[in-house]
Amino acid sequence: MTLAIDLSRTVVLVTGGSRGIGESIVRHLHAAGASVFFTYHARSDLAELLTSELGERAAAERLDMADFAGMPGLVDACVRRFGRLDVLVNNAAIFATNPFDGDSFDAWRAGWRRTFDINVFGAADLAWLAIRHMRDHGGGRIINIASRAAHRGELEHADYGASKAALVNLTKSIARSCAPDGILSFAVAPGFIETEMAAPDLDVDRPKIVGEIPVGYVGRPDQVAPIVAFLASPLGSYLNGATIDVNGGSYVR
Repeated sequence: MTLAIDLSRTVVLVTGGSRGIGESIVRHLHAAGASVFFTYHARSDLAELLTSELGERAAAERLDMADFAGMPGLVDACVRRFGRLDVLVNNAAIFATNPFDGDSFDAWRAGWRRTFDINVFGAADLAWLAIRHMRDHGGGRIINIASRAAHRGELEHADYGASKAALVNLTKSIARSCAPDGILSFAVAPGFIETEMAAPDLDVDRPKIVGEIPVGYVGRPDQVAPIVAFLASPLGSYLNGATIDVNGGSYVR
């Protein structure tokens, strides 16, 4: 018996794949043999560099996750490029301070709306579309990148935490509803990871943040991506509906 991860006959769609955790996910899936179609929002330069480096088994397309009208075309583009879609990784997300003691009600509401449009509704829309294709082609996987924030609550990012909690629940709903069609769903919930998204908080509060992590350091994207590769493979098939925490022990459920 071998535990090697072989995704050589697998097509994966990864949102937000040009940098951070998403880029590492793209690289690890590609290294395991997958063909990877990924999205980016603003950094076309990074997307072009990554596709150029990885070669013909990688392709990228710009997508605003809040633009539901672009979702069907994205799935179609992936299928045209690689022939099918086996795994969807909902990684793209936004994260911004939106405290309870802010001064603007309009800003409060705008923050919640934008966060949910991207982190929840965009992910749910893509999952719905992917499921239609997977159901007709023997099944697949939906892997949602959640967060520690989904479970512990956030002081200044309540909209982000709530959006990730919704993503965890979406994962459970897909797992229970779609398994009879061969479609499994999982969530991965990182804590603080060394990314551009986390950099502002780490720049200000790194000692405090590290002090709350029992292993004593902030995680790296390449400590999250292999878990996604594992879940994309047949090895994690009986984990259906599970959320895997990757936070160095900073929040233990």
